[in-house]
Amino acid sequence: MTRTVFIDGAVGTTGLEIAERLVGRPEFHLITLPEARRKDDAARAEALNAADFVILCLPDDAARAAVAMIANDTTRVIDASTAHRVAPGWTYGFPEVVGREAIAAAARVANPGCYPTGFIGLLAPLVRAGLLPTDWPYTVNAVSGYSGGGKALIERFEADPDIAFRDYGLALGHKHIGEMQRLCGLAHPPVFAPAVIPAHRGMVVEIPLPLAAMPGAAGPDALRDALASFYADSPLVRVVADPADELLLRRSASPWDGLELRVFGAADGTQARLIAVLDNLGKGASGAAVQNLNLMAGLPETSGLRD
Repeated sequence: MTRTVFIDGAVGTTGLEIAERLVGRPEFHLITLPEARRKDDAARAEALNAADFVILCLPDDAARAAVAMIANDTTRVIDASTAHRVAPGWTYGFPEVVGREAIAAAARVANPGCYPTGFIGLLAPLVRAGLLPTDWPYTVNAVSGYSGGGKALIERFEADPDIAFRDYGLALGHKHIGEMQRLCGLAHPPVFAPAVIPAHRGMVVEIPLPLAAMPGAAGPDALRDALASFYADSPLVRVVADPADELLLRRSASPWDGLELRVFGAADGTQARLIAVLDNLGKGASGAAVQNLNLMAGLPETSGLRD
């Protein structure tokens, strides 16, 4: 059975990468609009209501407007914007954390943010298991390739090769905080310190833990073992136990849709660093959308993905 898919916002970075992952797959037929009608609301509304699945790759307000255009009970939606990640009636699209069955049954799925994927992937299982406290003031430091900022940031970095590092979110209250706090069940919003580096793709997300100061916190080995157990059946999330002296992001990195998690601990067990490595355009965006689409369509979750 062939399902129809309409990507609203298909010419953006995320939309293009989703389309690339769907090319050549007979399970899906892409509904496309001619360039002259791509921003025509009547044409978009027709496509939105004709599709079995809609994937929104739009700014938040435009994503909300697109959902409002759907006038039937059959079109199912995956929203890659931040508009619906903590909205009532939407399922958070992290299958490994919320459950594959929940995604498969959902009519409305909010794709996770790229940074939250790393943060939630590391922290949520450990808090749920009672190995880390819910009421600790967590911090998260992260760097991303510039493609995560969309066309404007891509153009800026490519036009100015002298940029070595871009710190941002300095006013705090970043839009990713809500999903980070909710999905991990935290009492306090984490302090989030994001930055961009001069690489097109790639991401490292780190949560430093002063374990000796944290009431009831488990040691590094127990944290690593718990993550390995939690993701034991995941084809896309891998917990790496091998020691490493360094972690690198490569400018030449190819697209991939996996998530790699590591726990580094002090020899005396008093401190740890939880680190996630992913492709901000893969498991952090387009790859996650296709994984969710596969599950919603009753297909193997890794079909068309690069794991």
